[in-house]
Amino acid sequence: MSGKKLLTDHFKRYGWIYVFAFVLLASANIIYAFFPRILGQFADELNRNGLTRQAIVLYSLTLLAIGIGYGVLFGFGQYVNHRMGRRFEYNSRQRLFQHFTRLSEQYYSKNGIGKLLSYVMNDVTAVRESIANGVNQLTNASVLLISVITMMILSDIPKLLILSCILPLLSIPILVVYFGPRIRERSKKVQEALAEMTESAEEQFGGIRVTKTFGIEDIAQKRFGQTVDRIKDNQLLLVRMTAMFQAMIPFAGALSLVVAITYGGYLTIEGALSIGNFVALTLYLRMIMNPLQSIGNVINTVQRSRASLDRLNRLLAEKQDIQEAEQAVPLVQGAGDITIRGLSFAYPETDRLSLEQLNIHVPQGKTLGIVGKTGSGKTTLVKLLLRTYDPPRGTVFIGGQDIRDLTLESLRTQIAYVPQDGFLFSTTIRDNIAFYNRQAGNASVERAAKLAEVYDNVAGFTDRFETKLGERGLTLSGGQRQRTSLARGLIKDAPILILDDSVSAVDALTEASILQNLREVRKGKTTLLIAHRISAVKHADEIIVLEEGRIIERGTHQELLSKRGYYASLHEIQEEGVSHG
Repeated sequence: MSGKKLLTDHFKRYGWIYVFAFVLLASANIIYAFFPRILGQFADELNRNGLTRQAIVLYSLTLLAIGIGYGVLFGFGQYVNHRMGRRFEYNSRQRLFQHFTRLSEQYYSKNGIGKLLSYVMNDVTAVRESIANGVNQLTNASVLLISVITMMILSDIPKLLILSCILPLLSIPILVVYFGPRIRERSKKVQEALAEMTESAEEQFGGIRVTKTFGIEDIAQKRFGQTVDRIKDNQLLLVRMTAMFQAMIPFAGALSLVVAITYGGYLTIEGALSIGNFVALTLYLRMIMNPLQSIGNVINTVQRSRASLDRLNRLLAEKQDIQEAEQAVPLVQGAGDITIRGLSFAYPETDRLSLEQLNIHVPQGKTLGIVGKTGSGKTTLVKLLLRTYDPPRGTVFIGGQDIRDLTLESLRTQIAYVPQDGFLFSTTIRDNIAFYNRQAGNASVERAAKLAEVYDNVAGFTDRFETKLGERGLTLSGGQRQRTSLARGLIKDAPILILDDSVSAVDALTEASILQNLREVRKGKTTLLIAHRISAVKHADEIIVLEEGRIIERGTHQELLSKRGYYASLHEIQEEGVSHG
């Protein structure tokens, strides 16, 4: 989907409403264009016959009718346009979020949250303002301008005088060609600076506890201030350009008024132009001033919104790295047999292998333990199983099916993944646990909480499972967050469960209880346990030890201890720590 499609789809869907709004606004401005003509006629009649009660009543009622007609039609037309602008904003944000959900992890690793928020907040708003205010002002300005010029031509005002008054206005297209691209480029820099500031703010707020702990508030303020300064500098450059442009257009209108008063006044003195037509001419030109100012505003708004639209274009042109095969098939329901053959993998934009020649087989219903140093490739293996990154074809199979040939939905639906960080949403504990299925009953939620050994903690809260969590679940301790996240994975009851160091923040006794619960509830289902602590994996059917992406040891707990290798050394260190503790 492209940014142009974003606009064209909107206008195709609501085009008839915009036509209706255009008719309303156009009718309002055509009615308003009669205003100088009526006043000119009144001036001529006053000059010929003097002031009469009948003339006062007639012209007053006529002007009142013009005012009412203009006000009603203009107000309703403006409301319709702004309503459609808000509709565009609503639909665009929905479509942007849908697009965000389809982008790969690689994209998010390169772009901060603040930058993504800037697309949704700043850029969409800029385009919406261009649509709503731009359509309103452009319709008003163009129709009023055409109506006024038409009324002038149809009047008794000499055509040479009209041409002389309009001549200065021909400089407007030249101004647009000169200033337009420059305004758009500077607007683009402003939007990019806003994105940087939003990203910086998100980072500073997220790390405020670290900042206060280390007492470096001044440094944080300086870093954030640099992004604010960049916005200020870019905005000042934009303001200078737009101010100059908006000053030049009314100046062209002022020249027209000077010509009208000078040349028109001379013709009136010579008797070639009536007082009424002279009054009408000056009023017409005065009315032209507002449309000219509006045209300047519209061009400014459009150029600035085009910068935002260009950014949206680039975002919406981003393709998800993980693509389903054309003939993708769903994963067989309940499949849990995992086979990995000769798997080697390097992250994009690097030649260094994160995994090298892995061969693993986890039969249905068995448990595999994975240990290794930080950076040994444990989490990378999980990412490939979930296809957040694509493994080479013919290397990873589930239920005998190459995962590259599976639909993403069926693959990820049958895998429950519990990461180490235990991220929680700012909603209730119940909604966090029942995230996969919001329709899950209270009994299922409570059972999952008991399996994760977090039930007693939740039961101690006043609102129990309806307790609302703060951002990222900060009202819970680290261990409580991790266990709540574990309950979210367990309630899914998927054929494959992956725990990525998911009990690292709990004490040894709680860990033992959780692992015992897992052995009971996961009978007949496949489980992958990734951990640094030997106690978390020692009951696994097989354990592999990773180092720099390669398997250096494998076997059961007792077999690995007898080999006296890395695993045995790690076990000895941890056991010694426990005994000293």
